[in-house]
Amino acid sequence: MPKANLLTGLILGALVIGALIGEFFLFDPGIDPDVLAAQTNGWKLAGDFVFIRPLNLLIIPFVFTSVIIGITSVGDPKRLGLLGSATVAYYILTMILAVATGVTLAVLIHPGTGIPEDLRLNAINSGADIAASKGPSGSAGQGLGTAWINILRLLIPDNFFGAASAGKALSVITASIALGAGLVAIGEKNKPFLEMIESLHEALLTLVRWMLWVMPIGVLFLIAWAVGNIGIEQLFRSLGSYVVTVMLGLGIHGFITLPIVLFLLARCNPFKFMWSMRPALLTAFSSASSMATLPVTIETASESAGCSKRSAGLVLPLGATVNMDGTALYQGIAVIFLFQAYGIDLSFTQYLMIVLTATLSAVGAAGVPGGSIATTLIIIAAVNQTLSGTGNAETLPLAAIGLILGVDRILDMCRTAVNVWGDSVGARIISRLAPDDAEDREEAFA
Repeated sequence: MPKANLLTGLILGALVIGALIGEFFLFDPGIDPDVLAAQTNGWKLAGDFVFIRPLNLLIIPFVFTSVIIGITSVGDPKRLGLLGSATVAYYILTMILAVATGVTLAVLIHPGTGIPEDLRLNAINSGADIAASKGPSGSAGQGLGTAWINILRLLIPDNFFGAASAGKALSVITASIALGAGLVAIGEKNKPFLEMIESLHEALLTLVRWMLWVMPIGVLFLIAWAVGNIGIEQLFRSLGSYVVTVMLGLGIHGFITLPIVLFLLARCNPFKFMWSMRPALLTAFSSASSMATLPVTIETASESAGCSKRSAGLVLPLGATVNMDGTALYQGIAVIFLFQAYGIDLSFTQYLMIVLTATLSAVGAAGVPGGSIATTLIIIAAVNQTLSGTGNAETLPLAAIGLILGVDRILDMCRTAVNVWGDSVGARIISRLAPDDAEDREEAFA
Protein backbone atom coordinates (compact mmCIF):
# COMPACT_ATOMS: atom_id res chain seq x y z
CA MET A 1 0.00 0.00 0.00
CA PRO A 2 1.39 3.48 -0.91
CA LYS A 3 2.46 5.54 2.07
CA ALA A 4 -0.03 8.32 1.24
CA ASN A 5 -2.96 5.88 1.25
CA LEU A 6 -1.75 4.28 4.47
CA LEU A 7 -1.56 7.67 6.16
CA THR A 8 -5.06 8.56 4.94
CA GLY A 9 -6.41 5.29 6.32
CA LEU A 10 -4.77 5.91 9.68
CA ILE A 11 -6.21 9.45 9.88
CA LEU A 12 -9.73 8.35 8.93
CA GLY A 13 -9.51 5.50 11.43
CA ALA A 14 -8.43 7.97 14.11
CA LEU A 15 -11.43 10.19 13.26
CA VAL A 16 -13.86 7.31 13.69
CA ILE A 17 -12.26 5.92 16.86
CA GLY A 18 -12.00 9.40 18.38
CA ALA A 19 -15.68 10.10 17.67
CA LEU A 20 -16.71 6.78 19.24
CA ILE A 21 -14.59 7.44 22.34
CA GLY A 22 -16.06 10.92 22.68
CA GLU A 23 -19.65 9.75 22.24
CA PHE A 24 -19.65 6.59 24.38
CA PHE A 25 -16.92 7.15 26.98
CA LEU A 26 -16.58 10.91 27.50
CA PHE A 27 -19.94 12.58 26.82
CA ASP A 28 -22.38 12.59 29.73
CA PRO A 29 -25.60 14.61 29.23
CA GLY A 30 -26.43 14.36 32.92
CA ILE A 31 -23.65 16.61 34.22
CA ASP A 32 -23.03 20.35 34.01
CA PRO A 33 -21.36 21.43 30.72
CA ASP A 34 -18.56 23.22 32.59
CA VAL A 35 -17.79 20.09 34.59
CA LEU A 36 -17.88 18.03 31.39
CA ALA A 37 -15.47 20.44 29.72
CA ALA A 38 -13.07 20.13 32.64
CA GLN A 39 -13.26 16.32 32.49
CA THR A 40 -12.48 16.17 28.77
CA ASN A 41 -9.82 18.87 28.77
CA GLY A 42 -7.03 16.32 29.17
CA TRP A 43 -7.81 14.92 25.72
CA LYS A 44 -7.51 18.39 24.20
CA LEU A 45 -4.20 18.98 25.97
CA ALA A 46 -2.88 15.67 24.68
CA GLY A 47 -3.86 16.58 21.11
CA ASP A 48 -2.27 20.00 21.48
CA PHE A 49 1.04 18.65 22.74
CA VAL A 50 1.22 15.74 20.32
CA PHE A 51 0.19 17.57 17.17
CA ILE A 52 -0.98 21.20 17.28
CA ARG A 53 1.91 22.78 19.21
CA PRO A 54 4.63 21.12 17.07
CA LEU A 55 2.84 22.35 13.93
CA ASN A 56 2.47 25.85 15.35
CA LEU A 57 6.20 25.84 16.05
CA LEU A 58 6.88 25.56 12.31
CA ILE A 59 4.38 28.14 11.04
CA ILE A 60 6.38 31.37 11.21
CA PRO A 61 9.71 30.03 9.87
CA PHE A 62 7.78 28.11 7.19
CA VAL A 63 5.89 31.23 6.11
CA PHE A 64 9.14 33.21 6.00
CA THR A 65 11.06 30.72 3.85
CA SER A 66 8.09 29.95 1.56
CA VAL A 67 7.37 33.58 0.75
CA ILE A 68 11.04 34.47 0.25
CA ILE A 69 11.54 31.55 -2.15
CA GLY A 70 8.30 32.34 -3.95
CA ILE A 71 9.13 36.02 -4.43
CA THR A 72 12.72 35.53 -5.55
CA SER A 73 11.79 32.71 -7.95
CA VAL A 74 9.25 34.93 -9.73
CA GLY A 75 11.88 37.64 -10.14
CA ASP A 76 10.27 40.25 -12.37
CA PRO A 77 8.26 42.76 -10.24
CA LYS A 78 5.70 43.10 -13.06
CA ARG A 79 5.03 39.37 -12.97
CA LEU A 80 4.81 39.50 -9.20
CA GLY A 81 2.21 42.25 -9.46
CA LEU A 82 0.17 40.17 -11.90
CA LEU A 83 0.32 37.11 -9.63
CA GLY A 84 -0.69 39.19 -6.61
CA SER A 85 -3.60 40.79 -8.46
CA ALA A 86 -4.83 37.43 -9.73
CA THR A 87 -4.58 35.92 -6.26
CA VAL A 88 -6.52 38.75 -4.59
CA ALA A 89 -9.18 38.65 -7.34
CA TYR A 90 -9.61 34.91 -6.76
CA TYR A 91 -9.93 35.41 -2.99
CA ILE A 92 -12.58 38.12 -3.35
CA LEU A 93 -14.57 36.16 -5.96
CA THR A 94 -14.73 32.92 -4.00
CA MET A 95 -15.53 34.59 -0.67
CA ILE A 96 -18.41 36.53 -2.23
CA LEU A 97 -19.72 33.31 -3.80
CA ALA A 98 -19.41 31.55 -0.45
CA VAL A 99 -21.24 34.11 1.66
CA ALA A 100 -23.92 34.56 -1.03
CA THR A 101 -24.52 30.81 -0.90
CA GLY A 102 -24.81 30.91 2.89
CA VAL A 103 -27.20 33.87 2.94
CA THR A 104 -29.40 32.33 0.24
CA LEU A 105 -29.68 29.03 2.12
CA ALA A 106 -30.45 30.76 5.42
CA VAL A 107 -33.22 32.81 3.79
CA LEU A 108 -34.73 29.78 2.04
CA ILE A 109 -34.45 27.21 4.86
CA HIS A 110 -35.14 29.62 7.75
CA PRO A 111 -33.23 27.55 10.35
CA GLY A 112 -33.94 30.01 13.20
CA THR A 113 -37.68 29.30 13.27
CA GLY A 114 -39.02 27.52 16.35
CA ILE A 115 -36.06 27.92 18.74
CA PRO A 116 -37.47 27.41 22.30
CA GLU A 117 -37.73 30.47 24.58
CA ASP A 118 -35.70 28.89 27.39
CA LEU A 119 -32.86 28.10 24.98
CA ARG A 120 -32.77 31.71 23.81
CA LEU A 121 -32.69 33.04 27.37
CA ASN A 122 -29.92 30.63 28.37
CA ALA A 123 -27.99 31.68 25.28
CA ILE A 124 -28.06 35.34 26.33
CA ASN A 125 -26.60 34.40 29.71
CA SER A 126 -23.88 32.15 28.27
CA GLY A 127 -22.93 34.62 25.56
CA ALA A 128 -22.72 37.72 27.75
CA ASP A 129 -19.06 37.25 28.68
CA ILE A 130 -18.07 36.47 25.08
CA ALA A 131 -19.87 39.56 23.79
CA ALA A 132 -18.27 41.74 26.45
CA SER A 133 -14.74 40.52 25.72
CA LYS A 134 -14.84 40.19 21.92
CA GLY A 135 -17.70 42.37 20.77
CA PRO A 136 -17.17 45.72 19.09
CA SER A 137 -17.53 48.70 21.38
CA GLY A 138 -19.58 51.73 20.47
CA SER A 139 -21.36 51.79 17.16
CA ALA A 140 -21.18 49.07 14.57
CA GLY A 141 -19.23 51.32 12.24
CA GLN A 142 -16.59 51.83 14.89
CA GLY A 143 -16.38 48.08 15.41
CA LEU A 144 -15.82 47.38 11.70
CA GLY A 145 -13.46 50.35 11.40
CA THR A 146 -11.42 49.11 14.35
CA ALA A 147 -11.15 45.68 12.76
CA TRP A 148 -9.75 47.16 9.56
CA ILE A 149 -7.31 49.39 11.40
CA ASN A 150 -6.00 46.24 13.10
CA ILE A 151 -5.61 44.60 9.69
CA LEU A 152 -3.61 47.61 8.46
CA ARG A 153 -1.37 47.34 11.51
CA LEU A 154 -0.75 43.71 10.60
CA LEU A 155 -0.04 44.60 6.98
CA ILE A 156 2.48 47.28 7.98
CA PRO A 157 4.35 45.97 11.05
CA ASP A 158 6.84 48.14 12.89
CA ASN A 159 8.90 45.28 14.32
CA PHE A 160 9.50 42.09 12.34
CA PHE A 161 10.85 40.04 15.24
CA GLY A 162 8.08 41.27 17.52
CA ALA A 163 5.47 40.24 14.95
CA ALA A 164 7.15 36.87 14.45
CA SER A 165 7.34 36.15 18.18
CA ALA A 166 3.64 37.07 18.52
CA GLY A 167 2.72 34.69 15.70
CA LYS A 168 1.36 37.45 13.43
CA ALA A 169 1.64 35.61 10.13
CA LEU A 170 0.23 38.42 7.98
CA SER A 171 2.94 40.78 9.28
CA VAL A 172 5.61 38.18 8.52
CA ILE A 173 4.20 37.74 5.00
CA THR A 174 4.31 41.45 4.13
CA ALA A 175 7.81 41.84 5.61
CA SER A 176 8.98 38.75 3.71
CA ILE A 177 7.52 40.12 0.46
CA ALA A 178 9.45 43.35 0.98
CA LEU A 179 12.67 41.47 1.77
CA GLY A 180 12.16 39.21 -1.25
CA ALA A 181 11.77 42.25 -3.51
CA GLY A 182 14.99 43.66 -2.07
CA LEU A 183 16.82 40.41 -2.71
CA VAL A 184 15.63 40.40 -6.32
CA ALA A 185 16.89 43.97 -6.73
CA ILE A 186 20.48 43.15 -5.63
CA GLY A 187 20.85 40.38 -8.23
CA GLU A 188 23.68 37.86 -7.91
CA LYS A 189 24.62 39.10 -4.43
CA ASN A 190 21.55 37.33 -3.02
CA LYS A 191 22.84 33.79 -3.75
CA PRO A 192 24.47 32.97 -0.37
CA PHE A 193 21.40 34.09 1.56
CA LEU A 194 18.97 32.29 -0.77
CA GLU A 195 20.97 29.06 -0.51
CA MET A 196 20.64 29.24 3.28
CA ILE A 197 16.87 29.95 3.01
CA GLU A 198 16.36 27.03 0.61
CA SER A 199 18.25 24.68 2.93
CA LEU A 200 16.16 25.81 5.90
CA HIS A 201 12.97 25.35 3.86
CA GLU A 202 13.91 21.77 2.94
CA ALA A 203 14.69 20.98 6.58
CA LEU A 204 11.29 22.34 7.63
CA LEU A 205 9.59 20.25 4.93
CA THR A 206 11.32 17.16 6.31
CA LEU A 207 10.01 17.94 9.79
CA VAL A 208 6.49 18.31 8.40
CA ARG A 209 6.72 14.92 6.68
CA TRP A 210 7.78 13.31 9.97
CA MET A 211 4.98 15.00 11.86
CA LEU A 212 2.35 13.74 9.43
CA TRP A 213 2.88 10.23 10.80
CA VAL A 214 2.13 11.48 14.32
CA MET A 215 -1.05 13.16 13.12
CA PRO A 216 -3.41 10.18 13.59
CA ILE A 217 -2.65 10.15 17.34
CA GLY A 218 -3.32 13.87 17.65
CA VAL A 219 -6.49 13.56 15.57
CA LEU A 220 -7.83 10.83 17.83
CA PHE A 221 -7.34 12.97 20.94
CA LEU A 222 -8.83 16.13 19.40
CA ILE A 223 -11.90 14.45 17.89
CA ALA A 224 -12.61 12.58 21.14
CA TRP A 225 -12.48 15.90 22.99
CA ALA A 226 -14.70 17.72 20.46
CA VAL A 227 -17.40 15.03 20.41
CA GLY A 228 -17.10 14.37 24.13
CA ASN A 229 -18.03 17.97 24.92
CA ILE A 230 -21.35 18.00 23.09
CA GLY A 231 -22.35 14.52 21.95
CA ILE A 232 -23.61 13.63 18.49
CA GLU A 233 -27.30 13.53 19.46
CA GLN A 234 -27.06 16.85 21.31
CA LEU A 235 -25.47 18.39 18.22
CA PHE A 236 -28.64 17.91 16.19
CA ARG A 237 -31.37 17.93 18.85
CA SER A 238 -31.84 21.66 19.48
CA LEU A 239 -29.92 23.28 16.63
CA GLY A 240 -30.29 20.58 14.00
CA SER A 241 -31.70 22.84 11.29
CA TYR A 242 -28.89 25.36 11.82
CA VAL A 243 -26.17 22.68 11.73
CA VAL A 244 -27.66 21.08 8.60
CA THR A 245 -27.89 24.48 6.86
CA VAL A 246 -24.23 25.25 7.56
CA MET A 247 -23.14 21.76 6.47
CA LEU A 248 -25.21 22.04 3.28
CA GLY A 249 -23.71 25.43 2.47
CA LEU A 250 -20.16 24.21 3.06
CA GLY A 251 -20.89 21.14 0.94
CA ILE A 252 -22.22 23.22 -1.97
CA HIS A 253 -19.23 25.55 -1.90
CA GLY A 254 -16.65 22.81 -1.36
CA PHE A 255 -17.99 20.16 -3.75
CA ILE A 256 -19.70 22.28 -6.43
CA THR A 257 -18.62 25.95 -6.53
CA LEU A 258 -14.86 25.56 -5.97
CA PRO A 259 -14.54 22.50 -8.27
CA ILE A 260 -16.30 24.43 -11.06
CA VAL A 261 -13.98 27.42 -10.55
CA LEU A 262 -10.94 25.10 -10.55
CA PHE A 263 -12.03 23.29 -13.71
CA LEU A 264 -12.78 26.51 -15.59
CA LEU A 265 -9.60 28.34 -14.61
CA ALA A 266 -7.04 25.53 -14.28
CA ARG A 267 -8.49 22.86 -16.59
CA CYS A 268 -7.74 20.03 -14.19
CA ASN A 269 -9.84 17.32 -12.55
CA PRO A 270 -11.02 19.00 -9.31
CA PHE A 271 -11.82 15.80 -7.43
CA LYS A 272 -8.52 14.17 -8.32
CA PHE A 273 -6.85 17.31 -6.99
CA MET A 274 -9.00 17.17 -3.85
CA TRP A 275 -7.90 13.57 -3.28
CA SER A 276 -4.27 14.63 -3.64
CA MET A 277 -4.81 17.34 -1.01
CA ARG A 278 -6.40 14.95 1.52
CA PRO A 279 -3.59 15.14 4.15
CA ALA A 280 -4.02 18.91 4.36
CA LEU A 281 -7.83 18.76 4.37
CA LEU A 282 -7.89 16.12 7.11
CA THR A 283 -5.38 18.12 9.14
CA ALA A 284 -7.57 21.22 8.76
CA PHE A 285 -10.65 19.32 9.88
CA SER A 286 -9.01 17.82 12.95
CA SER A 287 -7.11 20.94 14.05
CA ALA A 288 -9.77 23.57 13.16
CA SER A 289 -6.86 25.92 12.37
CA SER A 290 -5.84 26.94 8.86
CA MET A 291 -2.62 28.43 10.24
CA ALA A 292 -1.63 25.22 12.05
CA THR A 293 -2.41 23.34 8.83
CA LEU A 294 -0.30 25.66 6.65
CA PRO A 295 2.97 23.66 6.71
CA VAL A 296 1.06 20.51 5.71
CA THR A 297 -0.87 22.42 3.03
CA ILE A 298 2.30 23.79 1.41
CA GLU A 299 4.08 20.43 1.56
CA THR A 300 1.11 18.53 0.10
CA ALA A 301 0.31 21.09 -2.60
CA SER A 302 3.88 21.38 -3.89
CA GLU A 303 4.98 17.77 -3.48
CA SER A 304 1.87 15.70 -4.24
CA ALA A 305 -0.90 17.78 -5.81
CA GLY A 306 0.76 19.39 -8.82
CA CYS A 307 1.01 22.99 -7.56
CA SER A 308 4.20 24.84 -8.41
CA LYS A 309 6.47 25.70 -5.51
CA ARG A 310 6.27 29.34 -6.54
CA SER A 311 2.49 29.38 -6.33
CA ALA A 312 2.38 27.38 -3.09
CA GLY A 313 4.92 29.69 -1.48
CA LEU A 314 2.99 32.83 -2.37
CA VAL A 315 -0.70 31.88 -2.43
CA LEU A 316 -1.03 29.49 0.50
CA PRO A 317 0.55 31.60 3.30
CA LEU A 318 -1.52 34.59 2.24
CA GLY A 319 -4.64 32.44 1.86
CA ALA A 320 -4.28 31.02 5.36
CA THR A 321 -4.52 34.55 6.76
CA VAL A 322 -7.00 36.34 4.47
CA ASN A 323 -8.92 33.80 2.34
CA MET A 324 -11.72 32.33 4.48
CA ASP A 325 -14.44 30.92 2.21
CA GLY A 326 -15.85 28.57 4.83
CA THR A 327 -15.77 31.23 7.52
CA ALA A 328 -17.52 33.81 5.34
CA LEU A 329 -20.26 31.31 4.43
CA TYR A 330 -20.70 30.24 8.05
CA GLN A 331 -20.93 33.82 9.28
CA GLY A 332 -23.65 34.66 6.78
CA ILE A 333 -25.77 31.73 7.96
CA ALA A 334 -25.00 32.24 11.65
CA VAL A 335 -25.99 35.90 11.69
CA ILE A 336 -29.27 35.36 9.82
CA PHE A 337 -30.05 32.36 12.04
CA LEU A 338 -29.63 34.45 15.18
CA PHE A 339 -31.88 37.25 13.91
CA GLN A 340 -34.49 34.66 12.92
CA ALA A 341 -34.26 32.90 16.28
CA TYR A 342 -34.98 36.13 18.13
CA GLY A 343 -37.85 37.09 15.83
CA ILE A 344 -36.21 40.04 14.05
CA ASP A 345 -37.12 40.39 10.37
CA LEU A 346 -34.45 41.56 7.95
CA SER A 347 -34.88 43.36 4.65
CA PHE A 348 -33.00 42.96 1.39
CA THR A 349 -30.75 45.85 2.44
CA GLN A 350 -29.74 44.02 5.61
CA TYR A 351 -29.00 40.86 3.62
CA LEU A 352 -26.71 42.85 1.33
CA MET A 353 -25.02 44.30 4.42
CA ILE A 354 -24.41 40.76 5.69
CA VAL A 355 -22.88 39.68 2.35
CA LEU A 356 -20.55 42.69 2.28
CA THR A 357 -19.57 42.67 5.95
CA ALA A 358 -19.11 38.89 6.13
CA THR A 359 -16.82 39.01 3.09
CA LEU A 360 -14.73 41.82 4.54
CA SER A 361 -14.64 40.62 8.14
CA ALA A 362 -13.66 37.09 7.12
CA VAL A 363 -10.35 38.60 6.00
CA GLY A 364 -9.75 39.67 9.60
CA ALA A 365 -10.79 36.35 11.13
CA ALA A 366 -7.89 34.66 12.90
CA GLY A 367 -6.87 31.33 11.37
CA VAL A 368 -7.18 29.60 14.76
CA PRO A 369 -9.99 27.61 16.43
CA GLY A 370 -12.94 29.89 17.21
CA GLY A 371 -11.35 32.83 15.40
CA SER A 372 -14.61 33.77 13.66
CA ILE A 373 -16.57 34.53 16.85
CA ALA A 374 -15.27 38.10 17.15
CA THR A 375 -15.91 38.87 13.47
CA THR A 376 -19.43 37.40 13.70
CA LEU A 377 -20.14 39.91 16.46
CA ILE A 378 -18.94 42.71 14.15
CA ILE A 379 -21.45 41.60 11.49
CA ILE A 380 -24.29 41.54 14.05
CA ALA A 381 -23.36 45.05 15.16
CA ALA A 382 -23.28 46.28 11.55
CA VAL A 383 -26.76 44.88 10.86
CA ASN A 384 -28.03 46.38 14.11
CA GLN A 385 -26.82 49.76 12.92
CA THR A 386 -28.80 49.49 9.66
CA LEU A 387 -31.87 48.47 11.66
CA SER A 388 -31.51 51.50 13.90
CA GLY A 389 -31.12 53.72 10.85
CA THR A 390 -34.51 52.59 9.53
CA GLY A 391 -36.23 53.46 12.80
CA ASN A 392 -36.46 49.84 13.96
CA ALA A 393 -36.08 49.85 17.74
CA GLU A 394 -35.61 46.07 17.92
CA THR A 395 -32.03 44.93 17.52
CA LEU A 396 -30.19 41.73 18.33
CA PRO A 397 -28.16 41.69 21.58
CA LEU A 398 -24.55 40.66 20.98
CA ALA A 399 -24.90 38.11 23.79
CA ALA A 400 -27.21 36.10 21.50
CA ILE A 401 -23.99 34.61 20.11
CA GLY A 402 -24.25 32.19 23.05
CA LEU A 403 -26.96 30.29 21.16
CA ILE A 404 -24.45 28.84 18.70
CA LEU A 405 -21.38 28.47 20.90
CA GLY A 406 -22.20 24.90 21.88
CA VAL A 407 -21.93 23.58 18.32
CA ASP A 408 -19.26 25.98 17.13
CA ARG A 409 -16.30 23.62 17.52
CA ILE A 410 -17.75 20.94 15.23
CA LEU A 411 -18.74 23.51 12.61
CA ASP A 412 -15.36 25.21 13.01
CA MET A 413 -13.67 21.98 11.95
CA CYS A 414 -15.83 21.76 8.84
CA ARG A 415 -15.44 25.38 7.77
CA THR A 416 -11.66 25.25 8.32
CA ALA A 417 -11.45 22.33 5.89
CA VAL A 418 -13.32 24.45 3.32
CA ASN A 419 -10.99 27.40 4.04
CA VAL A 420 -7.93 25.25 3.29
CA TRP A 421 -9.61 23.71 0.25
CA GLY A 422 -10.27 27.20 -1.12
CA ASP A 423 -6.61 28.16 -0.57
CA SER A 424 -5.48 24.98 -2.32
CA VAL A 425 -7.69 25.62 -5.34
CA GLY A 426 -6.20 29.11 -5.57
CA ALA A 427 -2.67 27.73 -5.50
CA ARG A 428 -3.51 25.27 -8.29
CA ILE A 429 -5.02 28.02 -10.44
CA ILE A 430 -2.12 30.45 -9.91
CA SER A 431 0.31 27.63 -10.78
CA ARG A 432 -0.68 28.25 -14.42
CA LEU A 433 0.79 31.75 -14.12
CA ALA A 434 3.76 30.71 -11.97
CA PRO A 435 4.97 27.26 -13.10
CA ASP A 436 8.31 26.00 -11.83
CA ASP A 437 9.79 25.39 -15.28
CA ALA A 438 11.45 28.49 -16.77
CA GLU A 439 10.17 27.84 -20.32
CA ASP A 440 6.63 27.36 -19.06
CA ARG A 441 6.88 30.65 -17.16
CA GLU A 442 7.90 32.52 -20.29
CA GLU A 443 4.99 30.96 -22.19
CA ALA A 444 2.54 31.83 -19.36
CA PHE A 445 3.51 35.50 -19.50
CA ALA A 446 3.86 35.68 -23.28
